[in-house]
Amino acid sequence: MTARRPRVFSGMQPTHTLHLGNYLGAMVNWIRMQETHECIYCVVDLHAITIFQDPKELTANIREVTAAYLACGLDPKRSIIFNQSQVAEHAELAWILSCVARMGWLNRMTQFKEKAGKDKEAASVGLFIYPNLMAADILAYHATHVPVGEDQKQHLELARDIAIKFNNDYAEQIAAAGYEDGFFVPPEPFITGPATRVMSLRDGTKKMSKSDPSDLSRINLTDDADTVAKKIRKAKTDPEPLPSEAKGLESRPEAVNLVGIYAALEGISVDDVLRQFGGGQFSNFKNALADLAVAKVGPIGDEIRRLAADPARIDAVLADGSARARAITAPIFKETKKIVGFIG
Repeated sequence: MTARRPRVFSGMQPTHTLHLGNYLGAMVNWIRMQETHECIYCVVDLHAITIFQDPKELTANIREVTAAYLACGLDPKRSIIFNQSQVAEHAELAWILSCVARMGWLNRMTQFKEKAGKDKEAASVGLFIYPNLMAADILAYHATHVPVGEDQKQHLELARDIAIKFNNDYAEQIAAAGYEDGFFVPPEPFITGPATRVMSLRDGTKKMSKSDPSDLSRINLTDDADTVAKKIRKAKTDPEPLPSEAKGLESRPEAVNLVGIYAALEGISVDDVLRQFGGGQFSNFKNALADLAVAKVGPIGDEIRRLAADPARIDAVLADGSARARAITAPIFKETKKIVGFIG
């Protein structure tokens, strides 16, 4: 068999508006990958309904997240951009992989425990088994690399375990089909260097999150200039001035967070930021950060609103991306069914 082409797969849920953490922690790297890799970027709407979503809001959120993808710089001509539910192979392969995965593996998934909380008996079955769907998302494309944060590393390991077990369970059939190195590719994490971990503007020890009840805890990519500036100026800090060296940021999580955001937005190092602002009052630094955030995030929000006003264009991007995605997944899934022993 010919060598497989390196391929990247990733996606975000359409549950809320994307925020600065999504942009700096993931999207910036996604945009760079377009220059060097075959990229598939999904709006994972099947994952979203593991927790009930209002249907009208879900439809709007799918379009808004797609608009955010485009506004941030993902190019639908260079990358495949689509929503998961339009490609049936995701759900169909997830069932086959659910019959390969073991209960013990899923019981070890910490995210289910965190999301289900104390009343796990009331959680949906989908929430429990959604790591199998995540594995299907990746394996359906024979994706070789997946950009993941700390909270998704465990799920990527599960996808690798499932791929390896499938290859072992059906080794005879896979070899007969001419696949010398197994059928499914155990995906590798895509390491792009130190990731920007953006924390809450209200608590520097917690990750910036779409689910935080306080809107002041995050900068939404749809926030207007005044809102962005207000949130930065209201961000929690401490009374000490900024240090001149990174060592002085120890035990100062809010300072670490804001300096890191400035560095990421400006494309410079933390040391460079501290050389510029070290020794000065935090209020002066926050004013400069507010201006920078407005300059960087404001145009993205404007473009999201412009694109969202034309849902037909968004739907056309998703339809085209879905057709291109199916062109990849259909033959892979057809071969999967043959390997398993299905007819037709």
